[in-house]
Amino acid sequence: MNITISKIKKVPVKTNTIYLVKSSSDLQHLDFDKQELDYIKKQLKEKKDIIEINRFKYHIYLIFDTEKGTLASNTEAVRGFGNNALKFINKAKIEKVVVSSINFSKAHTLAFLEGMVLGNYQFLVYKTGENKKENSLKNIDIFSGDIDANDINEFHILIKAVYLTRDYVNEPDSFMTAVQLSEEAKLLGKESGAKVEVFNKKKIESLKMGGLLAVNRGSIDPPTFTIFEWKPKNAINSKPYIFVGKGVVYDTGGLSLKPSNSMDTMKCDMAGAAAVIGGMYAISKAKLPIYVIGLIPATDNRPDGNAYTPGDVVTMFDESTVEVLNTDAEGRMILADALSYAKKYDPELVIDIATLTGAASRAIGSQGMVGMKVKADIEFEKLKQSGDNVHERIVEFPMWDEYADMIKSEIADRKNIGGADAGAITAAKFLEHFTDYPYIHLDIAGPSFLSKASSYRTIGGTGVGVRLFYDFIKSKVI
Repeated sequence: MNITISKIKKVPVKTNTIYLVKSSSDLQHLDFDKQELDYIKKQLKEKKDIIEINRFKYHIYLIFDTEKGTLASNTEAVRGFGNNALKFINKAKIEKVVVSSINFSKAHTLAFLEGMVLGNYQFLVYKTGENKKENSLKNIDIFSGDIDANDINEFHILIKAVYLTRDYVNEPDSFMTAVQLSEEAKLLGKESGAKVEVFNKKKIESLKMGGLLAVNRGSIDPPTFTIFEWKPKNAINSKPYIFVGKGVVYDTGGLSLKPSNSMDTMKCDMAGAAAVIGGMYAISKAKLPIYVIGLIPATDNRPDGNAYTPGDVVTMFDESTVEVLNTDAEGRMILADALSYAKKYDPELVIDIATLTGAASRAIGSQGMVGMKVKADIEFEKLKQSGDNVHERIVEFPMWDEYADMIKSEIADRKNIGGADAGAITAAKFLEHFTDYPYIHLDIAGPSFLSKASSYRTIGGTGVGVRLFYDFIKSKVI
């Protein structure tokens, strides 16, 4: 993380400061002269959310929280204020700023910081020389009677998890292979105290994970299957919550080759796996007393001479058979093996997360993710609430039995695609077969990777899913 946040007991004089206030009546506690107060009142009449006072040697910024709308929408607006304030800070080339909460709630102060720090993320690994233009902001001092050292520690953990997840998604396949992705998980497990086990290709073959092996057949790089396990001694649950992440580190479509302009961003096809790694790191690093497991099947999908083909029949980990009609429907093939493997844990709930279908993205764009549920009504509502809390919203699609008819095969147990209609749903119906436990499916094809920044969600990988998972698991403790 490139910003350090520290708590202070007193706001220094004559220093770059952001004041978080609710109304003009709060200004009487601050050191403004008449000319400055007149300027502030004028700016408020023009409905400015951020007001800048340039005192030449330092800057003062005022952020007004109007508390309009729902609690969730207002909190998201405050995150946006944080991101907007960040633009002022970096434009002025300020390296250190004080954020002083005059009358903000604890939740809104943290949301403001979240918007600032997430918005400050940059992926500069491959920039050189004058092209490597770093944001100026490096340190934030926070003055707030509500926020303590534990809050700041948790904040650092969660922000680092999102930053790392974005890094993983933004890295090209030339570096972020399936093996490298598993190494990243091992490093984070070692840091957080979680157990991380990685199955190599030989082990995957011995387990007969046919879906993962089929997708990997066109690659010269081996697949991996990573198990990221956090089982603290003080866990309040005996049956684990399991997150399953799609780890297609690069997707050409295989022999069902994508058009070249549709491949440009396919390094992001492992965003689900990255979210599971980031989420598991945050949960274990914060020592949440919940038994949680992450399962990450990973490979790339390439059109080599031995690649799996349309027309192939693949025997899956659960010994059922799948007729492959489109090799670009590969994510569900590797997820299916992982979902079958999850049965061995007798889980409380399994949530998979994947950049699975263009249909989901076309349906709701980047404003949220598509979600479906099986035998998990109550947990789904709780997950949706977490989605609202962190503004990673979930739109529910149906899982009606009739959709299963669309993936019936004449020569195998099922086929890996349905027709042109309801693609996001038929993909979920395919995956449902491999479950026998409460199950939630999340399709993040829309919000996982952006071509331009959207508030504090920067260009490229957004890290969607990390904050959602953390909030959901933390809600089990509160």
